[in-house]
Amino acid sequence: MRERWRLALARSAPALLLGLVLTAPAALAQPPGSLNEREVTPQTKVDAEGIWVLDFRFKDPRVITVDVPGRGRQIIWYLWYQVVNYTGKPRTFIPDFELVTGDQPDYYHDKPGIYRDEVLPKVQEAIRKIEDPTGALDIKNSVTISTEPIPPTQPGDVPRKVTGLAIWDDTSKDQSLSRANHFSIFVAGLSNGWSVDDNGTVRRKTLQLKFKRPGTQSVPGAREINFEPPPEWLYRASSVTIPGAQPAAKEGEAPKPGGEVPKKEDAAPAPGPAAPPASPPAQGNPRIPPPPPPAPPGTP
Repeated sequence: MRERWRLALARSAPALLLGLVLTAPAALAQPPGSLNEREVTPQTKVDAEGIWVLDFRFKDPRVITVDVPGRGRQIIWYLWYQVVNYTGKPRTFIPDFELVTGDQPDYYHDKPGIYRDEVLPKVQEAIRKIEDPTGALDIKNSVTISTEPIPPTQPGDVPRKVTGLAIWDDTSKDQSLSRANHFSIFVAGLSNGWSVDDNGTVRRKTLQLKFKRPGTQSVPGAREINFEPPPEWLYRASSVTIPGAQPAAKEGEAPKPGGEVPKKEDAAPAPGPAAPPASPPAQGNPRIPPPPPPAPPGTP
């Protein structure tokens, strides 16, 4: 009996070994697109009628070192993301990504460091080779993603995902980004919601994503940056100006010229998407056109 068992084991050993050899690569070949993907769904029930919000999917930020033309070899941070439009109509997505350090308690910072995303074609190509080596996703940057509206996905259909990258060059002398233990990424442009407070400050509906990373090493790996849920929707102050917009009239006062504009608590949709301006405005992000002023009361 023992001899038969040993003979059976000896005959089956090569097959078992072959099975291990064939299955091991499949585990290692897991596509990078499936790692750390997170989805943010809009909270439209708390918004005023007419406000639309795009669905947003992202992976935890990553860091690479790349040769940047005119700058040399630099440490680059980037965020891979996808947007899906379930609003029923095509929507123009003009993104504005800000990476902010020091907005949360941090040993190294007593004031925020603000980094705006950049369009760096050479860096984008280096990232594409990592995230989309076949080119199937057609990854876009913060300018090219706004050239065509995001197509709507109808209920029950396969999501029509549009993939993009936000890129930050960590070249600051104070090293506030490379040494940050906590930081947030603010994503504006996913919604047409906006408001104006009593001081005339424009606030845009913005998604806040919080991250942390352990230790103080200057070059973190992709797995060392961790998302801190939950994602938060808020109305965040913006440098965008609205021509002719006035703060809402206070109680007992007549409306100011130009009509009453919405306060933060009753944020209203900006009337229709606008194309990126031909030349940069006097202030704010040049990729973000100011929304038109609200119509006076009684205007159809």
